[in-house]
Amino acid sequence: MSDDDSEITGSDEVEVDGANGFSGNFENADLGDEESNQGLFDDLLSGEPIFENKEVLRPSYTPHELPHRSDQINKMATILVAALRGETPSNILIYGKTGTGKTASAKFVSKELESTSQKYSVPCDVEYINCEVTDTQYRVLAQLANKFIEKNEARIDERIDELQSLLDDLEAYDRAIDVDASSDEPADGTASDPFDFVSEDEVDGDAETSTGTDIGPQSGDSPLEKGGSGDRTDSSSETEPAALENAADGTEASGDGAGDPTPDHPLASTPFDDRDEIEARIAGLRDDKDSFEEVPMTGWPTDRVYSVFFDAVDYDERVVVIMLDEIDKLVEKSGDDTLYNLSRMNSELENSRVSIIGISNDLKFTDFLDPRVKSSLGEEEIVFPPYDANQLRDILEHRSEVAFKGGALSGDVIPLCAAFAAQEHGDARRALDLLRTAGELAERSQSETIVEEHVRQAQDKIELDRVVEVVRTLPTQSKLVLFAIILLEKNGVHSINTGEVFNIYKRLCEEIDADVLTQRRVTDLISELDMLGIVNAVVVSKGRYGRTKEISLSVPLEETEAVLLSDSRLSDIDDVQPFVQARFEN
Repeated sequence: MSDDDSEITGSDEVEVDGANGFSGNFENADLGDEESNQGLFDDLLSGEPIFENKEVLRPSYTPHELPHRSDQINKMATILVAALRGETPSNILIYGKTGTGKTASAKFVSKELESTSQKYSVPCDVEYINCEVTDTQYRVLAQLANKFIEKNEARIDERIDELQSLLDDLEAYDRAIDVDASSDEPADGTASDPFDFVSEDEVDGDAETSTGTDIGPQSGDSPLEKGGSGDRTDSSSETEPAALENAADGTEASGDGAGDPTPDHPLASTPFDDRDEIEARIAGLRDDKDSFEEVPMTGWPTDRVYSVFFDAVDYDERVVVIMLDEIDKLVEKSGDDTLYNLSRMNSELENSRVSIIGISNDLKFTDFLDPRVKSSLGEEEIVFPPYDANQLRDILEHRSEVAFKGGALSGDVIPLCAAFAAQEHGDARRALDLLRTAGELAERSQSETIVEEHVRQAQDKIELDRVVEVVRTLPTQSKLVLFAIILLEKNGVHSINTGEVFNIYKRLCEEIDADVLTQRRVTDLISELDMLGIVNAVVVSKGRYGRTKEISLSVPLEETEAVLLSDSRLSDIDDVQPFVQARFEN
């Protein structure tokens, strides 16, 4: 036995269980001193947190108050109030640059609309779809269909529960009527059987000496007529059974013998006449629920998806508001068919009404729409102007009161964040990101206060993160064009022209077995990279040699190259240095 084995003795012994693996008694095991067991996160948790509620600084958060957007919010409310009257609101198009409060304002108004509709018991549903993620007609219709199927199923379950409760109330009422009927029997010893008080001998004797006199009710009489006294009048013997029968049916006998509904009967204020109607309605609701079929995210013909969506929306009487964020992305990817179908639905719907709210950063995207779609979709237009520095400062101060602990911000942090964001076309989202990132950097450095230096570090970090995200989501062909520009810059080429980029691009396509686009298409891709701010492409005149683009990289070279190489296809490219050098030697 080795020295290591000899140290495992007594209560420290570790046993091997063939079925469950290792099991041991570690109560007396020497785990070392406290410092050696310091966890990975212990140091990070030891500092005092700066944030009170970080989520308030995220773009997804919808605040209870939106400074400097009351005019736009009030205009939306005046349009959508028609939904609370059961009418169809006009369609709305909302324009504005990124970070001008379009989505936050629309979500705020929609929340108020839904809560008010519940308050006044007016059926109104609002559905939000981000078309940057759900960017095809099939996906939009499938997502909407499944959401409304889910809502319909939930409402059917609620109705079945209500009807089942009504059945329970009816059963309890019937039991109470039976108890009341039995309690009306005399308490003078008269049994339920009118002959129980007569002995068998007396019955036999009377039967033998019967003179034909009627001594009481016979066995064939109705149970409702049993238990009366011998001297009951004819009118009373007829009235009591009628009263009991009417009570069992939920009616009372009036003085003239007519039956009126009993106010406290469970069915008095319902459209149902009896238990069978309620049970039939429950069975019908269950059949409706079983008939719903969830739409898969791929595989069905589009017309079938639309049909399921149409039926799901029209199942209930309600006003539906469909909010399409980044609506220009949907039009760009799949045309205006989706908008055409949605905007024309109301002419075919029987029970519900549909209104559309479109949100876009592109003020000109409607120029590419079918004139019929454009006229019906853009019934009302609301423009959100960019925020100025003072407005951004108000927004940040409003959020920071909830987001940070007291005294966590130095006086120059919010003005600096507002100034940086104002330079970016008044982008409130950028201002919030700056403030949140500055707080995270301060927290990581275990600083008790956020200062100006943290904001400047956050500015650099956000810019790099933006570049990384944009490059990571580029199509493969755009990545190849960008990779060609990076390779040329790494090898000391300045004022790169389109022809040089195209030559390297072709070599890269051969390396990964990708389709080679034409030089004209590669020029278009360079223009797209220029629009995204990844490269700087300037058209210069070469006199009689024509015009060309001079291209330079606008983002950090090494970080961008690392993001490109993280793509599985581009990572297959082997040593590219030889053919780059060969290009320059020629």
